[in-house]
Amino acid sequence: MAFVRVEQRNAHLASAVRLVSVAGRDGPVSKATLTAISNTKKGSGDNRGEESTAILWTLWGKQAENAAQYLAKGSHVNVAGRVQNNNYEKDGVTVYSMAFTAEEIDYLDTKAAGDALRAKQGSGPDEGRPAPQRTPAPTKAGKGAKGRKSATVGADADDDIPF
Repeated sequence: MAFVRVEQRNAHLASAVRLVSVAGRDGPVSKATLTAISNTKKGSGDNRGEESTAILWTLWGKQAENAAQYLAKGSHVNVAGRVQNNNYEKDGVTVYSMAFTAEEIDYLDTKAAGDALRAKQGSGPDEGRPAPQRTPAPTKAGKGAKGRKSATVGADADDDIPF
């Protein structure tokens, strides 16, 4: 299967981040989903219009926990990751779908703007969403796109702020 990198720039979240704990190979692992919408201008002159693209992204591990803690509906982000085919058979019919997995996420809002969005929605960084209990697994340092170190790989678990 080919590796396809997807980037969504200057997007905003359409809803709150949903965080769950799922069974992994080495025990429970955090999984979060977020829907990011980005707008682009299409056409020219009088026919120029705006087109919106919504992508449902999946985040894993510490990255998922940080997103659930620091992002809220309306937060601005840049997301880069990969897309995969998730085709399966159901009742003898092949169902075709795509899965988008985030590898990097940039928080674009200032701390004050992020705090204001979370306060407006009633979910501050320490309220309402306890982090799932899991045993720490050793992390490997890896390289992201173009040989630079990925911000999500090998992140220090003691950091309070993910960005």
